[in-house]
Amino acid sequence: MQPDLTEPILELVRLTSTSLPPDVEAALRRSLEQEAPGSAAHGALQTILQNVELSRANSTPICQDTGTPLFYVHYPEGWSTRRLRQQIEQAVATATKRSFLRPNSVNALTDKNTGNNLGDAHFPTIHFDEVGGDALIIELMLKGGGCENVGAQYSLPHAPTGAGRDLAGVRKVVLDAVHKAQGQGCAPGILGVAIGGDRGSSYLASKEVLLRSLDEPNPDPRLAELEERLTAEANQLGIGPMGFGGKTTVVGTRITGMHRLPASYFVSVSYMCWAYRRRRLTWQNNQASYA
Repeated sequence: MQPDLTEPILELVRLTSTSLPPDVEAALRRSLEQEAPGSAAHGALQTILQNVELSRANSTPICQDTGTPLFYVHYPEGWSTRRLRQQIEQAVATATKRSFLRPNSVNALTDKNTGNNLGDAHFPTIHFDEVGGDALIIELMLKGGGCENVGAQYSLPHAPTGAGRDLAGVRKVVLDAVHKAQGQGCAPGILGVAIGGDRGSSYLASKEVLLRSLDEPNPDPRLAELEERLTAEANQLGIGPMGFGGKTTVVGTRITGMHRLPASYFVSVSYMCWAYRRRRLTWQNNQASYA
């Protein structure tokens, strides 16, 4: 019989909202060391890191914008996705009641807030994927509205930037997106980039690639090199933490490539703010573990 995972999922939501992953916190601390003491950038990063510590200690949200909950559910054969959706929705509603999430779900037509972070089939957003084995894995990302607003999609060739249909063109439009975001994306940010696909699948992949740890190298050497170059060049733009200037605009870049039609060459950029909230629940042998 399929277990009720409402409580383990609730803990996943709490952990994601209140405790920044270790790789992200480590990247922010390295960034602090690169900024000049007494500068606005140094002060902004100090404040961010103090907030990270207090949120974890008090089990309170890292940011007042607790974001859109994006669930990626990898389930074994035989599990009911209908029941899993019900359990996820119940966990989200309970997390909102306990203030791990702020009530964010607003009907776009009526402006009515549901009060529990539930809405239509897309809020919270849940992606299901049947996999082999007996382990169920649920990955959760909380994507804030500020960084979501500065995401971008380009169709190459792109005349304003002179970007052609190659990795050099990808580099140009990604840096253009970072420059246009300025401090509005709550820098230092993390870039999720998808090359190819159609408009919808490209945006989806640009978010999925953000589930990859900052410590995990890209298996494609060409993309690994481009990730490092984009991070370094974005940090030369002088935007800095929260747009105050400085050496840290981006702490990481994640890129994935996709198949496409010959007529289309899309590059999608999902900008993630410094509150890079993502966690994973693994359910196996009737036990939950978190990462």
